Amino acid sequence: MPNGQTSQTGMTWLMFALMTVFSWGVYGVLLHAGQTGMGDPANGRYKAFLFVGIAYFLTAVLAPLTILLTAKNMSWQMPPKAMWLSLLAGIAGAVGAFCVLLAFGAKGTPAVVMSIVFAGAPIVNAIISMLVHPPEGGLSALKPPFLLGILLAALGGFLVTKYRPEPAKQHIPPAPPMNPAAVKQANTPLSG
Repeated sequence: MPNGQTSQTGMTWLMFALMTVFSWGVYGVLLHAGQTGMGDPANGRYKAFLFVGIAYFLTAVLAPLTILLTAKNMSWQMPPKAMWLSLLAGIAGAVGAFCVLLAFGAKGTPAVVMSIVFAGAPIVNAIISMLVHPPEGGLSALKPPFLLGILLAALGGFLVTKYRPEPAKQHIPPAPPMNPAAVKQANTPLSG
């Protein structure tokens, strides 16, 4: 099979793509909740990113290492170019995750930040993909529905950002009434 493709057929790829949509769809909300849950306005985003790194280690180092160690007839040969490209992909993902946290720290909300990310990323992906793998017939062979799709992705990100729903106001319960005796004692000078 060319390019390391497996023999899986059918719609298995769609199931995995939809699992990614769900995972990345909850990513921003969970990341924001983790950042704010740290209770540290100055460094909460860095603390949250530390745990993102731990999660990456568990899922992106230990899991594939276990699979590779238990695979039959496993070859440890890895072309240097493929290793560097994979490393760059990981760095790009980690930088993106860190920038999401910085956007949250700059008062961006998950609904807005992630909408911009997920509307903009397909546009960047389409452009970079066409540069790396030019379409047959060149750019002039691009069909209008493809160009419309890119325009609609940009428009969708803009509309979701501009017309986002405002979050509900946090209800802060009123402070309990002060005990008059405690107030009098607090205002009485100490004698000594």
